[in-house]
Formats: sequence, C-alpha cells, structure tokens
Amino acid sequence: MYCPKCGNADQSPETYCRQCGIFLPDLTKPLKGPIKPEEHVKVNLVFSAMTMVACFTLAILLYLILAFREDTHWLIYATAGLLTAMGFWHTQTLWRSILLRRHFKKSGRASAIEPESSKTGKLLNEADFENIVPPSVTDHTTKHLSEKKVRST
Repeated sequence: MYCPKCGNADQSPETYCRQCGIFLPDLTKPLKGPIKPEEHVKVNLVFSAMTMVACFTLAILLYLILAFREDTHWLIYATAGLLTAMGFWHTQTLWRSILLRRHFKKSGRASAIEPESSKTGKLLNEADFENIVPPSVTDHTTKHLSEKKVRST
C-alpha cells in the first residue's frame, strides 16, 4: 500500500505512515454496513414520539400560561395552533411507524419459518444451453473484418 500523502511504498493498512504519520485506513473493508429498513422504522418511531410529546406539551403550556389574557398577542395563538397541528401530524406518523414495524415483524417471521421454495414445491428448471441466442446481431461478424483487406478509392 502506498501512502496517499507522501507516496511512501510498502505500508500496512490500519496503521500510520512511517514517513509522514498520516493514518492509513484499510480501504478493502466497508466503513459501515447497510442499514436495514427496520432500523429506520425504529428511529422514526422514537423521533415521532419525542416530537409528538414536545409539541403537545408546549401547546398546552402556551394555552395555560399565556392564552386568554387581555394582552396576549395573536402570535401566541398561532404558535399554539401550529404546535397542535404538528403534534397531530407526528401522531399519525407514529401510528404508521407502528404499523410498519408490525408488518416487518410478520414478514420476518413468515420468511424465517418456511423458505420460498417450500411454499410452491417447485424449484427452477435446469438450464438449457442448446438453444442460446446471441445477445446481438453483430456478434461473430466483426471477427471477419481483419481477414478482408478493404481498398479505398
């Protein structure tokens, strides 16, 4: 491995360069594995629940502390209404995330219990290499061009 900074050869990955001291990561390893959709649903569940609680709590506090006074500005009511609407939006998002999590659990159990081939009882047919069609019309035609000499006039 070569150092990307100084170009020093014969370096080991996951160590520091012996000449310039820069860290040399192992580029053959993936940095992170792919994130499963179930993890996204779990994170969405948590954030939706937190946002829903925060929106409703702030809206209730605004109504209890500042609303219905003589000197209350109209922006207080608008903010409380917006927070209430956001709370309802995140309530439906939370409900959809719960339904999606249930769906993932059901589909995970079904695929773990019985494999796909046991449902139909059939496997794929054996490959037939007798009647292979070339992928292009021009296959096997360009190799003869080098045999002929074309004269230009």
